[in-house]
Amino acid sequence: MDIGIGDNARKEISDQLAKVLADSYLLYLKTHGYHWNVKGPHFAQLHELFGEQYNDIWTAIDEIAERIRALGHDAPGSYAAMAKLATVEEREDVPNASGMLQDLVKGNEALLRTLRSAMPSMQDGGDEASFDLMVERLSAHEKASWMLRSHLE
Repeated sequence: MDIGIGDNARKEISDQLAKVLADSYLLYLKTHGYHWNVKGPHFAQLHELFGEQYNDIWTAIDEIAERIRALGHDAPGSYAAMAKLATVEEREDVPNASGMLQDLVKGNEALLRTLRSAMPSMQDGGDEASFDLMVERLSAHEKASWMLRSHLE
């Protein structure tokens, strides 16, 4: 494979993207679950907000996995593989609406840290396409965090 990015750089970038993918996948699962289970006086607003957010993440998951493949590596494809790589914490209970909001803020912030830690390898390896994807995801998750936090004030 000769795309202008060396083998070692492609491997490092793919490894970083796999971490972003894993955090995105776990955040997707959590957000979708909360979409199904939210209740209370703000049900309609939160159900819609969670729906918008999980749909955005679902699209991003595919783009991130396809980027890993474009770099010549396999994307993690099992829950076990995702769970090993993820920093977004699982939660087995179903919290109340406020707890859901707090948990999703925490999950988005964990993903933002993962995104930021992945970006230097992309800059160093000259991978503008992966870097651009990370910038796009940063903007999306910063906005999601803001929207979620706004419901808590």
